[in-house]
Amino acid sequence: MSVLTDLFTIDGIDLNGLAKSKAEAFEIASRLFSKKLDIPTETVLGFLDAREALGSTGLGAGVAIPHGRIKGLKQPLAAFFRLSKPIEFNAPDGQAVSLMIFLLVPEKATQEHLEILSAIAQLLSDVYVREQLLTESDPQKVQQLICHWEA
Repeated sequence: MSVLTDLFTIDGIDLNGLAKSKAEAFEIASRLFSKKLDIPTETVLGFLDAREALGSTGLGAGVAIPHGRIKGLKQPLAAFFRLSKPIEFNAPDGQAVSLMIFLLVPEKATQEHLEILSAIAQLLSDVYVREQLLTESDPQKVQQLICHWEA
């Protein structure tokens, strides 16, 4: 079983993201997580912004993994966004980002956090998977692809 298996729900998969900037994408993701976790949007946004201030979470090849540790969170939670138009993200290769996986983890989840980030980075490094994520129109199939992916 993959460390990604229980992280994504259908309502956390957006295949028509309309964000026009990194800030707007972070705001949309923060609202989504806020509803799911019953915590203020500003709290989630603050943690995502704080991590991003340390350095871009853009990996290159049009993908990014914005993430943050949330005090009081019981288990990790993720969301997948495919943007309608790529956005600037300060990625190391200079490419704009179309695919984003947002990840929230408990404040103390250090080893688990690293394992999940590693699995997501490997997933998004797979050219075949990226192609499927860019073209698949069924959120349930995207969820299955991500949650059942093995390195």
